[in-house]
Amino acid sequence: MQHWGRNIFLWCFFLQCMEGVILVRILFISCFLLLLVFASVSIPYITGSIATILFFFTGYEEFLAALPKRIFSQLDVFALMAMPLFILVGELMNRGGVTDALIRFSQLLVGRFKGGLGHTNVMTSVFFAGISGAAMADAAALSNTLVPAMRKQGYTSIYAAAITAASAIIGPIIPPSIILIFYGAVMGVDVSALFVAGIIPGLLLAILLMAANAFAAVRYDHPGGKKEDTPSFLPTIRRSFPSLMIPVIIMAGIMFGWMTPTEAAAVAVFAALLISYLYGQANLTMIGESLKKTISISGTIFLMIAAASCISFIATLTMVPQILSDFVISIGVSGNKFLLLLMVLFLVMGMVAETQIALVLVAPLLVPIAIAQGADPVHMGIIVCLNLSMGLISPPLGGVLLVTSTVAKVNYWSLVRSVLPFFLLEVALLVILILFPELTLSLPRSLDLL
Repeated sequence: MQHWGRNIFLWCFFLQCMEGVILVRILFISCFLLLLVFASVSIPYITGSIATILFFFTGYEEFLAALPKRIFSQLDVFALMAMPLFILVGELMNRGGVTDALIRFSQLLVGRFKGGLGHTNVMTSVFFAGISGAAMADAAALSNTLVPAMRKQGYTSIYAAAITAASAIIGPIIPPSIILIFYGAVMGVDVSALFVAGIIPGLLLAILLMAANAFAAVRYDHPGGKKEDTPSFLPTIRRSFPSLMIPVIIMAGIMFGWMTPTEAAAVAVFAALLISYLYGQANLTMIGESLKKTISISGTIFLMIAAASCISFIATLTMVPQILSDFVISIGVSGNKFLLLLMVLFLVMGMVAETQIALVLVAPLLVPIAIAQGADPVHMGIIVCLNLSMGLISPPLGGVLLVTSTVAKVNYWSLVRSVLPFFLLEVALLVILILFPELTLSLPRSLDLL
């Protein structure tokens, strides 16, 4: 009885200390947010609506007149022009017969090793990343092709799906990467430098996953070995060569300063059309479907940026970044400790929120604090984007896990358990990249991009 009395007294004291108006406003926003969520309203509309209400509740409603200009200034970024073009490249190549060619080429390289199809899965993700730049596209394509092939050869469905989901995270790190373009546009960081900086971390991730697959192949006696059949050498090289040229065109043009990322993306679109024609898959229907999907994805992303710019505007007006910075200074967390704390926060955000939404809502508030403490903006871009991408294979709302479990027809929570060892390896790589920034920055510095 005394316990309940004390709790009631504390709650009354808390409510009395708060201004009644503030409490009503918080309750109103919470109820409005729940209403929009239960009505299945899209995330960008929810974000924009909440931001607009906050302008009135914080007394800054006169600044709403400047909001359209703020939104268009966030969208009017040259780097963002590359994003729809790279999305179109991925859509054209997905429908143009490229996936099969890349799988056969990967199998030619690593198929004779123990656990060969697992290695092929990771290797295909590396090549696929150089074309699509999106984890979800990688997961969908390989879940539909390699998972059945691995199952047929003797792998368990769960293991095949787990390594497919884990290797899909390579896509957002190895260039061209949609999320790196997104980060560059939001944070004002050179996209060319981000692309080059992502090469070594992406390859390190692939090496770690292949090492884990080799260990699993021995432990669980996965099929594969020197007697394993692999595709014929010359026909495989001849068919896969055009597809492999696309990432070469993109990265060579950017690394040697011949093209901006946007120009490289435009050249890649023409190359994708030509390769689809060579594979006999190019037709008006395929091109139309690719354009329609590109418009849909691009429109969603631009809406996210517009909604997030509203939140960042009201946050700036209410001095939220300064408050956060003062708080971090007051608790004495700086350097690598702050980066590790930041990564924990981003990892949690990635588990429950869309990658792009988490990026545009949180990064502009917290990343500048790390940069002010001496962190490099390009290094921050790589570790933040890798961190948020890892959320795609984290429950409860891991997008890659949902796609893989649906396409491969495996139980979601069984897949979560099976992907956990790969996930922990990726966390370990993230910590290594934080502690040793030169792994990320050495290549762009050698090319005078920093």
